Amino acid sequence: YETDGVVVKVSSLAQQAELGSISRSPRWAIAYKFPPEERETVVLDIPVFVGRTGAVTPVAMLEPVVVAGSTVRRCTLHNEDEVARKDVRIGDTVVLHKAGDVIPEIVRVIPEKRPRRTKRWAPPQHCPACNSELVREPGEAVRRCLNPLCPAQRVERLLHFASRGAMNIEGLGPAVIEQLVEHGFVTEAADLFGVTKEQLLTLEGFADRSAEKLVQSIEQRKRVPLPRLITALGMRHVGDHTAEVLAQHFGTLDALAAATSEELLAVEGIGEVVARDVAAWLQSDEGREVLANLRRAGVEAEHTERASGPLSGQTWVLTGTLDSMTRPEAEDRIRALGGNPGSSVSRKTHTVVAGASPGSKLEKARRLGVRVLEEDAFLAALEELEKQR
Repeated sequence: YETDGVVVKVSSLAQQAELGSISRSPRWAIAYKFPPEERETVVLDIPVFVGRTGAVTPVAMLEPVVVAGSTVRRCTLHNEDEVARKDVRIGDTVVLHKAGDVIPEIVRVIPEKRPRRTKRWAPPQHCPACNSELVREPGEAVRRCLNPLCPAQRVERLLHFASRGAMNIEGLGPAVIEQLVEHGFVTEAADLFGVTKEQLLTLEGFADRSAEKLVQSIEQRKRVPLPRLITALGMRHVGDHTAEVLAQHFGTLDALAAATSEELLAVEGIGEVVARDVAAWLQSDEGREVLANLRRAGVEAEHTERASGPLSGQTWVLTGTLDSMTRPEAEDRIRALGGNPGSSVSRKTHTVVAGASPGSKLEKARRLGVRVLEEDAFLAALEELEKQR
């Protein structure tokens, strides 16, 4: 069977006892991961795919090759600058590996195996789904389709809305959503909550029981935690963490919808670009219509109480690796005390917690004069604050 590394251990039980352990691992053992396995394959084509925000991503279609235990047939090329930097062309023989043993990635092209008369890949000028002109905005690495009615974007937005990290509608996958759109049953997220058993029975793969089950699954997701609904809206730059920050700060969807870019920018952890784009979407005709239609469909967000505690109003930022707990565990303990786990350091940051191998956040904290705690001091502070609750 495939292995991705080895563990080196001290064999003496007496020495193991002397060295001891930390909470997540023993001091008498260390893991070593092998360099990623590399394989050669051929680029058959470089089509582009349209995402939910209109971003157009080039993808290398490959001759099937087994890498790290699974067959790879495609891999993302991220954006046109990356294609140009690696000079990947149709017909090229390339070296492939899995980044982190998970994500297929083209490492390099083998120039001596390149066929004659190959041409550099040229990015498309029009959307492959709706033929609208693609636009590359200043400072961005991707071209975008700006047509809000683009069918490819519509499907991707619905997939994102129903996904596990958003509304988590069980049984509503790509094949079902594509059929719902093709049959004209669904054009936007709110339409999902009006899908009937009779409509589902006209789609491929549905019988009475499976249709009933999906209708029930959709109905059960009419009421979800506010961070999930914010994530599901699919606003640019808003992932799980940012959605949590916005939910904690504003408390309700109505309060968020009324926020100006200045009010959003005042939220710790929200930068200028995020504030601008979120405000623009919320104040746009499209954004207002999406929210109004979701309300009419009976979708509600559970009110997010602003946590109270000794860290209320404080933003704590983690950098590096903690020995005593995982980062999500540390963030949960900060939240339980009323604090906000931040993702970036600014003058408004209260404390930076520095674990092993800290990144640039530590340097920035020192430059701005933000308080820094090492792990032992952080643990002691948590224990003391938790006693006060």
